[in-house]
Amino acid sequence: MKFLLREWPPLFARGAAGVAAALIVALLAVVLGQRLTVPRALAGRLAVSAIINVFVWMGFATLAMRWLSAGQAALLLYTMPIWATLFAWPLRGQRPTNKSLAGLALCMSGVSLLFTGQGLSIGYEMLPGVLFALGAALLFALGTVMLGPPLALPPLTSLAWQLAIGCAPMVVLGLLFEHPDFNALSSAGWSIMVYMTLVPMGLCYLTWFAALRRLPPATASVATLLTPVIATAAAAVLLGEPFGIRQILALTLTIGGVAVVLLKGN
Repeated sequence: MKFLLREWPPLFARGAAGVAAALIVALLAVVLGQRLTVPRALAGRLAVSAIINVFVWMGFATLAMRWLSAGQAALLLYTMPIWATLFAWPLRGQRPTNKSLAGLALCMSGVSLLFTGQGLSIGYEMLPGVLFALGAALLFALGTVMLGPPLALPPLTSLAWQLAIGCAPMVVLGLLFEHPDFNALSSAGWSIMVYMTLVPMGLCYLTWFAALRRLPPATASVATLLTPVIATAAAAVLLGEPFGIRQILALTLTIGGVAVVLLKGN
């Protein structure tokens, strides 16, 4: 995404990948015999879910990078499990256990350690980015908890509609305000667009919704704290970025925290 932003603006790039992913997922649903029609009774929840899970999370998170570094944005975005754990108590009666709090503390310690010393001071000029990142984290956590059980729709049907509803406005806003240059995308940029369409906007969303069908929202959200740590490890391999003691300790703390939360028992 960092590379792609050099060639295409954020909302349009995200939205275009999401709309393309929606079409691919819809085609796959038809091939597998899953109906694309949505009962009228579920239309409202589907729209709200798409706005929170796709438009707010992906859109706000991407916009935050205009004002914040990747480290600053990640620290704010991945406070989402904290909010999900806190919201789940009053809204769903899921009081956090000592085990879940300990695991969450380990995870946040790991993520914080990962970005220590990378210029995380927040100035006034960064305020829009801070608001977008925190807004994404808060609304995504609140929506994950409040929406309740997953929609009673076939998985691919639900994903196709949520991607379409959540990403189409990004494309429109991108065309209106970002004015993308359609000739600016290089061959490497097109490769990244294909990857972003198939993996982050397709496979990753499908696995996230699958996790919510099997785990409490607060528990599922804790596992997302692996994201910035894995990204750091991948950047070390693919981009030659530093990977030393701090990164290893962060990886150990975060994986340990996720393991503590997911282990059975109180």
